[in-house]
Amino acid sequence: MKIIWSPLALNKASEIVDYINKDSPTAAEKWINEVFSKIDTLGKYPEIGRIVPEINESQFREIIYGNYRIVYHFEVNQVSILTILHVKQILPPDEIN
Repeated sequence: MKIIWSPLALNKASEIVDYINKDSPTAAEKWINEVFSKIDTLGKYPEIGRIVPEINESQFREIIYGNYRIVYHFEVNQVSILTILHVKQILPPDEIN
């Protein structure tokens, strides 16, 4: 299954890595490697994540890694990574387009 990152998701991942990197470059590298690993798993098992509570539609899911929600949309042959946000944040509607 094809995995596509939205520009927003890439930008947010980069911002998070930059933030973590200020305290620990090793932790930043570990974080991004784990994120990519979890997302690779979605290619085989797209329904592994929970349904996003703010949307409540089965094709919009999220996986949690540490303090972050990785929100994605899946179709027959494609998983689209939409955004990454802190677990305490409510998903803004404009981040799922």
